[in-house]
Amino acid sequence: MLFAWFDGKAANEFGTELGQFFIQRMPVDTQKSEKKFATRTSELLNKLTLRLNQFKSTNKLNFYTKAKLANSFKWTLKDAGYESKYVDDLTEWLVKQL
Repeated sequence: MLFAWFDGKAANEFGTELGQFFIQRMPVDTQKSEKKFATRTSELLNKLTLRLNQFKSTNKLNFYTKAKLANSFKWTLKDAGYESKYVDDLTEWLVKQL
């Protein structure tokens, strides 16, 4: 039972999946014109929130699994080539949603 607390596999996979979902809808080379970019980002964050809420409803998240999820999300975006500041801001947003 105690070892289940440290099982972060599902959270890790979901964090990577969220990162890939973001990458598919907002490629690294997307032009960041103020209004259009903000609108697209807002819509995408709403979709991510829905997916995250669905995941949270079926998976119990503790401190460790939340950290695994956020870390895999962050590194998926970093590995894709997004700017560090942008990735940090998105990861902070994700952690607040958890």
